[in-house]
Amino acid sequence: MNCDKKYMKMALAGAKKALSLGETPVGCVIVRGGIVVGRGYNRRETKLSATSHAEITAINAACKKLASWRLAGCTLYVTLEPCPMCAGAIINARIDNVVFGAYDPKSGAFGSVINLNDFPFNHKPCLTGGVLGGECGEILTDFFKNLRSSGKPKKTT
Repeated sequence: MNCDKKYMKMALAGAKKALSLGETPVGCVIVRGGIVVGRGYNRRETKLSATSHAEITAINAACKKLASWRLAGCTLYVTLEPCPMCAGAIINARIDNVVFGAYDPKSGAFGSVINLNDFPFNHKPCLTGGVLGGECGEILTDFFKNLRSSGKPKKTT
């Protein structure tokens, strides 16, 4: 198994943790030099926080572990194409590579709706999309299908 798939499987494990909490199943890991330095999964409902996305949690963990806000030399693996907020955090953290699973046609900010790399920011991560995209997309599709069929609206506060 190549490295991208290995780390995407770790991100999928995070997505499954989020799912077990009733959260939108998105997981993320950040790797530097073959070592996982940050992990995260969605916890917006649990923490009642709009910024508790998998990527933001993983970036915060990596910054703490590496004692720096600059995450040069890191690769971020996430099961869903980052939204504008997360893409902005990735750019600001100077993450070198972003590998994502499923494309997000509703809010993806690295190609689907907009590509923040098309703008003249001071950093542009290298992007790879579609890694284990079927698996990553399936867990999300099933989650939203079950949510709609249950008749239960998501919690809003």
